[in-house]
Amino acid sequence: MKLKLPFRDSFRIPDPDPVETSVPAPRPLSESLEDNLRELSSRIGGSDDVVIRRLAYGGSAAYKMAVVYIDGLIDSETLNQALLKTLMNNDTLKSGSVQGREAYQFIKDAELPVGSVAECLTMETAMANLFEGHTLIWLDGSSAALSADTSGWEKRAINEPTSQGVIRGPKEGFTENLRTGTSMIRRRLKSPDLRIEQYKIGQRSSTSLALIYMDGLASEEVVTEVRRRLNRIQTDAILESNYIEELIQDGGLTPFPTIQNTERPDAVAGGLLEGQVAILIDGTPFALLAPSTFFSFFQSSEDFYQRYDIASFLRLIRFTAFFVSMMLPAMYIAVTTFHQEMLPTTLLISLAAQREGVPFPALVEALMMELTFDVLREAGIRMPRAIGPAISIVGALVLGQAAVQAGLVSAAMVIVVSFTAISNFVIPSLAIANSIRLIRFLMMLIAGTLGLFGIMSFLMALLIHMASLRSFGVPYLSPLAPMKLRYLKDILIRVPLWNMTMRPSTSTGKETRRQAPGQKPETRSSAPGSKEGGNE
Repeated sequence: MKLKLPFRDSFRIPDPDPVETSVPAPRPLSESLEDNLRELSSRIGGSDDVVIRRLAYGGSAAYKMAVVYIDGLIDSETLNQALLKTLMNNDTLKSGSVQGREAYQFIKDAELPVGSVAECLTMETAMANLFEGHTLIWLDGSSAALSADTSGWEKRAINEPTSQGVIRGPKEGFTENLRTGTSMIRRRLKSPDLRIEQYKIGQRSSTSLALIYMDGLASEEVVTEVRRRLNRIQTDAILESNYIEELIQDGGLTPFPTIQNTERPDAVAGGLLEGQVAILIDGTPFALLAPSTFFSFFQSSEDFYQRYDIASFLRLIRFTAFFVSMMLPAMYIAVTTFHQEMLPTTLLISLAAQREGVPFPALVEALMMELTFDVLREAGIRMPRAIGPAISIVGALVLGQAAVQAGLVSAAMVIVVSFTAISNFVIPSLAIANSIRLIRFLMMLIAGTLGLFGIMSFLMALLIHMASLRSFGVPYLSPLAPMKLRYLKDILIRVPLWNMTMRPSTSTGKETRRQAPGQKPETRSSAPGSKEGGNE
């Protein structure tokens, strides 16, 4: 039975008012070559990188042609060999025996040895293809232009992802080129069910993006909703995937991310096989995955590249690090300020001795150390790569030791803040790790005023808030809330692959089974072919 996603009424957003722009109305091309070139020059403002190469054919220049391209967006070898050399050395064109519309049709059908040739009937279509790296071929006497795909700008080579490293697994990540990203997914999922839909968003940037999903695995309701949210975007430019993430994510104020981002093609391929929808954006190596639940941010591709017992142990460590990073400073503040009786006598005496000369309360002390560490972390990121790590490490050591010796903070607080920061780096998703940083400061303020009662009340409110969140109609805490026992095999721990026969509950497509049952390996008492095995 197909599960219907509980889309809320708040998702039915009315169509926005059209944005007023200065983009002119579509203008059909003229049969006059000079008029078309004059209109093109006026629209692009005479930019120097737009090259117009004029050609004349026939003994007495019976008709004219122009080749237009943008220097830097085209492959010069393809332009010179496949287009200019072919057009300039063709005897039929040089003789002038075909002109106007006949010459246009002759070139289109027989004289362009390139993979993709399109026909442009309006100035807007011609300019759009021009900015994509195509070369336009205009003929005098024809009210249409030919667009040959000669794109070949410089692009970064495929390298190992910098934000999501693994020990065992593929070592390649997405690049800023959209077509390279789609090809990397095609190489992993050689299936006719893989669907790739291309969009252009941004009235001034005209950024290309690809909506990718597996037909039959992804929910039709989710795919339709993603299409609707993409089509309603009206903005000037899309420069990075976060632009799309903020414009299509579920509304409401929340510190938790509801859409994953990754630069690993294997992670995107795994998400597609589990019924998720991927969005790749031209110009950024980070792809988006939706719908996403809270537990998906603690899963790593490496969990499936090693034994299930090790993967389960590491996943439990991540959840532990999550709670430590969020609650440790707040618990320290609450216990040392309001609940000293909860500490063993020896530990209480040691902490009291350390804090004897500290002039600040525990809350101010923790805020100072947390802010100092965040400043050091940002400085390490922004500084040149050669000296950034050294400055951050030396700065942390020197400042921490000097602050303790000066009596501004206690040694125990330095340990608490350091272990909290290390735990924050254990979480594989940077998006959920950054949200914990914000929650941690709020919990520290509550702990400094209300103690453990405030912490427990805040955690209860946070849990209620998370239970109310949706990611494209999927409950954020699924499959724990609502509880679905059969889908808990890849949440807190990972069971063996042969036992994971069903797709996650977020997959509500037609195919809910991922593999046939009975895949558990057999245990043999002896090697095959040996005498003990009965093979004479």
